[in-house]
Amino acid sequence: MRIRLRARQREELTGYLLILPWIIGFLIFTLGAMVYSFGLSLYKSDMLTEPQWLGLENYRQILIQDELFWKALINTIYYTFVSVPLQMVGGLIIALLLNRNWRGIGWFRGIFYLPQIVAGVAFSILWMWILHPHYGLLNYILGKFGIRPIPWFLSKTWAMPTLILISLWGLGDKMLIYLAGLKGIPAYLYEAAEIDGATPWSKFVSITLPMLSPSLFFTLVMGIIWSFQVFTASYIITGGGPDNATLVYVLYLYRTAFQQFRMGYASALAWIFLVIILCFTSLIFKSSPLWVYYEGELKRR
Repeated sequence: MRIRLRARQREELTGYLLILPWIIGFLIFTLGAMVYSFGLSLYKSDMLTEPQWLGLENYRQILIQDELFWKALINTIYYTFVSVPLQMVGGLIIALLLNRNWRGIGWFRGIFYLPQIVAGVAFSILWMWILHPHYGLLNYILGKFGIRPIPWFLSKTWAMPTLILISLWGLGDKMLIYLAGLKGIPAYLYEAAEIDGATPWSKFVSITLPMLSPSLFFTLVMGIIWSFQVFTASYIITGGGPDNATLVYVLYLYRTAFQQFRMGYASALAWIFLVIILCFTSLIFKSSPLWVYYEGELKRR
């Protein structure tokens, strides 16, 4: 018994040693940085001169006096609440179309996933060329049909919808998750439904969606988190313009920290941002028992 115990202890020690670099990195660069950031949010600091204690003044100023904070927050919520459902629906449609055993279907799946691996900066520059108001490819095609050029990123009306439109370029990750979920649905469920005379739509509503709800739940949570952190497209393409129409939260935080060097104020913005994301994700988790179905689990009433 003692030999087994010692062997188990050696095995546990080996495991801890293997994950020790990650633990050290997490404590220093993640948890440590978060604690330091919260402390910094209570000061007026530019990281170059002596910080001044402000207490909760940064938070009060953000919530009561900062109009750009509310502008950036509203823009980000607008972007998130429109782009995330569109991405989920688009990814699901593509997954349903590619959930076939046709010859060469793997190539089509690879083609649809390929845009996902394009770097954010390259992706933004590509769309700058495509949507350029004067010599962009899309306006050129529209001109062939007699449609006047659209000032995509130069118009307050079109700028944010255009950012949402180009966010649909990267549906590959959601398509892949939904495709895996579709492959995991037992075939006998559809066979039983066909025997009962179910239509394709009723099979989709009664079988596919409930069985795919865990995948939908995952992509919804991750989509909201990542969409709230949108930055690259707004920074590279529009710079937050025109007239702050595409000023998203992370871009505003970046400007505050690294252009204005108001590090204490930016840290307060970051912590408010964390609380906002936590609130939205908590609401989704609270609502999940009403619409997320796990096979083998009794439905809660």
